[in-house]
Amino acid sequence: MNFADDVENCLRVLKSGGTILYPTDTVWGIGCDATNEQAVQRIYDIKQRRESKAMIVLLTDERDIFQYVAHPDPAVLDYLENTVKPTTVIYNGAIGMAENLIAEDGSIAIRLVKDEFCRHIIKRLQKPLVSTSANISGQPTPENFRAIDPQMISAVDYVVQYRRDDERPAQPSSIIKWNTDGTATVIRS
Repeated sequence: MNFADDVENCLRVLKSGGTILYPTDTVWGIGCDATNEQAVQRIYDIKQRRESKAMIVLLTDERDIFQYVAHPDPAVLDYLENTVKPTTVIYNGAIGMAENLIAEDGSIAIRLVKDEFCRHIIKRLQKPLVSTSANISGQPTPENFRAIDPQMISAVDYVVQYRRDDERPAQPSSIIKWNTDGTATVIRS
């Protein structure tokens, strides 16, 4: 699995404020530097999506959560250890992200990604990465690269070559809201 060229191309585009189309641990996503407000706005425009509809952010390590969430409950990490399916957590108290990425209530949706390709990009970028499904808002989520609308492919600055031939149907992550009482509310299973 050689994806070194893709990683380099992604980093070049992301560092210049651009957008990428890339495979994740779930579905193909459109991404950008999650700290760059103009790049985040471009993704809202590409998806024809309102800013009030939040997007997911990918991180690589548990300690990164403490950099982007004010006072996270450490119990959420225990919860995540027991999940099998990739799980996105909505945390209260987002910090250090682009303002237009943070929900009106101050929350942010974060998934710790195990996919090696994504991990390489995030670790080398040293910033969180936006991950939103590669479809126009309200349209079905594509199950693989072949199902992505050509309009999405032409709208981004770089399209990753790696895993384009993977025909396995992919599913979006589970989403939970982590509550102040230390419990989880399932938003999407």
